[in-house]
Amino acid sequence: MSALQRLDQFTLAPGQRGRSALTVQLWWIVQGTLFRWSPQVAYGFRRWLLRCFGARVGRKVLVRPSATITYPWKVEIGDYAWIGDDAVIYSLGPIHIGAHAVISQRSYLCAADHDPARPDFPLRERMVRIEDGAWVATDVFIAPDVTVGRETVVGARSSVFRSLPPGMICHGSPCRPVRPRAARDAS
Repeated sequence: MSALQRLDQFTLAPGQRGRSALTVQLWWIVQGTLFRWSPQVAYGFRRWLLRCFGARVGRKVLVRPSATITYPWKVEIGDYAWIGDDAVIYSLGPIHIGAHAVISQRSYLCAADHDPARPDFPLRERMVRIEDGAWVATDVFIAPDVTVGRETVVGARSSVFRSLPPGMICHGSPCRPVRPRAARDAS
């Protein structure tokens, strides 16, 4: 038996889910039925369901029915943000998605990890912040304790393990800033 990892010793800290086990199960039932089965255009209904379970959701937020949100009471989504098809908002810790931000299809925001140095493998909540106007493109992994800066673009299939500065185009695995995101002249 390995002394480095003993999953038989794992326990969640009291209150770590942020709500009762009953509330967690009720959310997962609602998410797996009403939320997921809702018509594509029922954005207002999904916003309402998320708010009923404690999410702070801004105006005109678009969340696709196939998106998965683990604990909505640990999520804040700013005005006009988009959450794409099959995106995972793994909110074991707090997740903030800013106004006008985009989380594209199949992206994964992970707000917790485990302490690998302890045999009881405790869960560690780590905030994820996607700042205003940022775009997390398709199939991106955002690690715990990462901030994606304001108006930064994270390229498709990138893996983000460190915070990214504002106003940059970034890509790769590990993801790195490549060049500034230039605004086009609207005239």
